[in-house]
Amino acid sequence: MSKPWNPGDIAPQTGRRVIVTGANSGIGYHTAAILARHGAEVVLACRDEGRGASALARLRGEVPTAQAQLAQLDLASLASVRAFADRELALRKPLHLLVNNAGVMAPPRRLETADGFELQFGTNVLGHFALTGLLLPALEMAADSSLERPRVVTIASIAHKQGRLDFDNLQATRRYRPMFAYRQSKLANLMFAFELDRRLRAAQSRVMSVAAHPGVANTNLFRSGDHSPANRAARAALGGFIGAVLNSDLAGALPTLYAATAPGVVDGGYYGPLGLFEARGQRVGPATVASQARDEADARRLWQACEALTGTAFR
Repeated sequence: MSKPWNPGDIAPQTGRRVIVTGANSGIGYHTAAILARHGAEVVLACRDEGRGASALARLRGEVPTAQAQLAQLDLASLASVRAFADRELALRKPLHLLVNNAGVMAPPRRLETADGFELQFGTNVLGHFALTGLLLPALEMAADSSLERPRVVTIASIAHKQGRLDFDNLQATRRYRPMFAYRQSKLANLMFAFELDRRLRAAQSRVMSVAAHPGVANTNLFRSGDHSPANRAARAALGGFIGAVLNSDLAGALPTLYAATAPGVVDGGYYGPLGLFEARGQRVGPATVASQARDEADARRLWQACEALTGTAFR
């Protein structure tokens, strides 16, 4: 690319309906706000209704013309995911963009979702798997009614490069290692995006599946979670350092926005910052994919596990 890509390059989004998970802070918030600034109708899908309401008020203050609304969604509860999807489908509106952004990063002890899954795998992977499958009819509706193809953008991480799928211990019931579980979940996110792309193309669907990563950005992942006060303070300081030296959360949103809107994005693409080992930078482009993320046999096995665990079958 001849110049850094920036939000000013985004085409008008008027008429597009967008759902962003985890939109109350960080990358999710900036993604939602910038898309709203460009005319999209944006749904902030947030677990915490209080924080979501604060984010919505902030967005409306920054973008007075915003078409934005708050919806409660807890990806750590399949009942919440199903209820959210039921409400969305009942509107009978086409969905032009789904951004699977929300995530949990490395709680120091093993925690579980409402359904008994390890929290990181259950939230980052299974919650988004079920959400995407349940919302596919709305995405297909957009595919039938719009010239521009609808997109599913799943947020992965450069941490996927150190990730491995342990199919005998996906839920970390035998042994829990915080960063191993996080890296596994981010690898699974990327493999899901690729496998979804293969299945959509095989079905001759116009829906696109792509992925993005923010580099190393100062997001809420560094500041929240089940940590002691001292640990939270240390993580906040680390986040501040990352924001100053590597990527701010606004800069970290650029790859997501690129994947969501840029005309040059290809089916099954994966995008991230191009500077300093892909950890930072204003330039966005194709990101490096670790070999294990390209393992199609493992991707099919992961897909089958996600279907069985969530009870969700893609139509």
